[in-house]
Amino acid sequence: MDDDENLPRSKNDPLSALVKQDLDPFSVDELEERIALLKSEISRCEAKKSFAISHRASAENLFKK
Repeated sequence: MDDDENLPRSKNDPLSALVKQDLDPFSVDELEERIALLKSEISRCEAKKSFAISHRASAENLFKK
């Protein structure tokens, strides 16, 4: 685990900028594309989280022996 993992996010990080973005100028097609990209990113994050949980469990089991 990184030392800075528990620190609050910077106000200038891409995720903070993304959630503050005004959606009014986007067309329906642009919003659908954005939603698809965000769903893809959610899937990628969930896969990474699952891997990290599995990896941690494997390491804990290794050191329990």
